[in-house]
Amino acid sequence: MREVSVQRLKDGDVLAKDIFSSNGKILLGKGVVLKSQYITRLQQLGMHGIYIEDDLTSDIIIEDVISDKHRFEAMATIEKSCKAIQIEKGHSIDVKDSVSNIVHDILFKKDIMISLMDMRNIDNRVYAHSVNVCVLSTVLGKGLGLPTEKLNELATGALLHDVGIVNLPKEVTNKRGLLTSEEKELYQTHTTQGYDLIRKKTQTSIIIAHMAYQHHEWTNGKGYPRQLKGTAIHPLAEIVAVADFYDCLIHGSPGVPRVLPHVACEIMMANAGVRFRQELIHIFLQYIAAYPTGYTVKLNNGETGVIVGQNKGLPTRPIVRAFEGKVNLKQVRVIEYNLVKERTLFIDYIIE
Repeated sequence: MREVSVQRLKDGDVLAKDIFSSNGKILLGKGVVLKSQYITRLQQLGMHGIYIEDDLTSDIIIEDVISDKHRFEAMATIEKSCKAIQIEKGHSIDVKDSVSNIVHDILFKKDIMISLMDMRNIDNRVYAHSVNVCVLSTVLGKGLGLPTEKLNELATGALLHDVGIVNLPKEVTNKRGLLTSEEKELYQTHTTQGYDLIRKKTQTSIIIAHMAYQHHEWTNGKGYPRQLKGTAIHPLAEIVAVADFYDCLIHGSPGVPRVLPHVACEIMMANAGVRFRQELIHIFLQYIAAYPTGYTVKLNNGETGVIVGQNKGLPTRPIVRAFEGKVNLKQVRVIEYNLVKERTLFIDYIIE
């Protein structure tokens, strides 16, 4: 399978992975032959890319860091919790099982190289973001050597970090361009609102509330809402901040334009020592694929190929399967380049 921009889909393409709504219902199932009306609907949903079947890449399997079952259970749980948390009395937050499943999946995964492609759409983007931040935070926490108990606390705070957004108008939370000064001021209240909502629930600790409160603070003191600096920021909130910013870069968020993964990695590195502690970025990027498996790329020798594998610790030097010739399989020359060994070869750009 390979990843294709929704804008480049054509009639007859075959879906390689299920597309889900926030409640876990299948919008389009694996194996569906795409028709023009389906493609139009995917574009209307605001999706950027999906996985399709391809004879030349049929052996490529894109594995999520956590199981599809646990991902969509977590999305349903955070949606339910966001609705419950808005009610002052009589409703509790119960994300324990979802958090435990995510932490378990990550702890028992040997080699983690994250290629985030969760095919979010307009109706589930807040919940998909929350689950991604939970996964990314847990992976970083594991990389830092946090014990399981602390990982569970971190994952809980990460899953709930954006609950304050549920009170904001959708025209602000769904906006992907630059925010006006009034919209920006309103959007930035989500950290305080999230803190206030979580701390009123007896099932959650004050540390979890502070992850919602502090995940937009910068290590240089130029974040919000309190302009905390350095060690004044809670260590778990720092982790969530890294995960939140990366996912916002990959998928876009209010005031943050979407960029490609290798660009996001460059931006993260540029913010080491500015927004985030250098140690956190150094460890975080060890688990991120700058060029995710399944993406189509153009090499500096003019050939087009698909990323088919990763080299741990060398995120910009993946394994590329290049194609030459006509689409007819009998006339296509296929060659694989391991960019660790092919030192004169580089990826010029990702073909969206």
